[in-house]
Amino acid sequence: MLMRRLIPVTLVSPWVVLRCSKKESSVDLYITSNKFLELNYSPMAISPTFLPVLSILMMLATCTLHANGCYTSIISFGDSLADTGNLKQLSTRSNSQPPHFMFPPYGETFFHKATGRCSNGRLIIDFIAESLGMPLIPPYEGVKSNGVLEKGQGVNFAVAGATALDSSFHEAQGVVNPYTNASLGVQLEWFKDSLPSMCGNPTDCKHLIQNSLILMGEIGGNDYNHAVIAGKPISELKSYVPLVINTIASAINELIELGAETLVVPGNLPIGCSAAYLTIYYGSDKVRPDNTTGCIAELNKFAEYHNELLQMALNQIREVHPNVNIVYADYYNAAMQFFRSPEKYGFTNGALKACCGGGGPYNYDPEVACAHPLATTCVDPETYANWDGLHLTEAAYKVIYRSLFQGTYTTPQFNSLCPVSVVQASDASSKPFVSL
Repeated sequence: MLMRRLIPVTLVSPWVVLRCSKKESSVDLYITSNKFLELNYSPMAISPTFLPVLSILMMLATCTLHANGCYTSIISFGDSLADTGNLKQLSTRSNSQPPHFMFPPYGETFFHKATGRCSNGRLIIDFIAESLGMPLIPPYEGVKSNGVLEKGQGVNFAVAGATALDSSFHEAQGVVNPYTNASLGVQLEWFKDSLPSMCGNPTDCKHLIQNSLILMGEIGGNDYNHAVIAGKPISELKSYVPLVINTIASAINELIELGAETLVVPGNLPIGCSAAYLTIYYGSDKVRPDNTTGCIAELNKFAEYHNELLQMALNQIREVHPNVNIVYADYYNAAMQFFRSPEKYGFTNGALKACCGGGGPYNYDPEVACAHPLATTCVDPETYANWDGLHLTEAAYKVIYRSLFQGTYTTPQFNSLCPVSVVQASDASSKPFVSL
């Protein structure tokens, strides 16, 4: 019987070595610039410089491969900041009117087609997967419908438009979610229902969850977004926050009971800098702009309140589970870097105006959304932080990713748990990391 053992990545400048060992032999795979260079196989002492692609793929199929030994897969929950195609799949099957982000120019910067991501290219979850040497994480609804959910595979359960609180809560407040009822609780049930396909038996499932990086969103932003768009005052939304935080904390505790050992929990973005909100409150005397950034100060203070309560809840979970890595991802301050100094990060067209939209002072019009025939799209999205009024560009998400996972905007610092900088996320002009 063949035994498999994973040895963490070591850096052999300028090469990265991925090693998979078996009982009677070992395989060394040398990679540089996202290309396979050399395969050494012992004890037979075969060291070809170039092998046929088929031989490499066959060898990779027998190995457990991940770039630095930290995690075997990524399991993700959340909303449009993390959805890699779930709402697209759900909309296709329901015969409902497809959401606008299913059409170009969404996805065109990197994927050259609309994938269901609410951006012109990759999201933070994509950069995380690339940096860990993993293929991009497929949407649950896609792998379920295709029947290709493989054991040990990472899966993304995030759905654009999703809320933390169940839809019944929002409907009771007179707010209808126009996109989905796939709240955090629904996504968690999908995950539990899919475990037999992902890992087979309880022991293997616990091992899978223990060795997975769990991404808890971002989730909760839409609990406020849908309400604001429905006309709810900011003061009323404050009562939602403890309920949202308790829901997120309950989901984290349930995942820990299932075996999770590393969870990344993002806070809310500075929603007062959103082109959508800036348009909704444009000319209103109910809010005041921040003189430094032009963002709405009251909305950003609200986001900070959400984040403060979230961090308090995470500290309580850490006290109960000291051996579990609960990582707070400070999306707010990571993003505020380019809202304060857009040109420093290459956003020469600013951080507030949308690249793609229906006009107006911030190029956002809810009646003429990005991809609408009357909408316009900038020719240089890398110089914009805001993509479509509600979501950011790939370039902005890359800044946030680097600040979080290669920088200091996580607590504890993620790169102290897993040095993701060994394998760099590729540029928009290059191909994604090898997907198997």
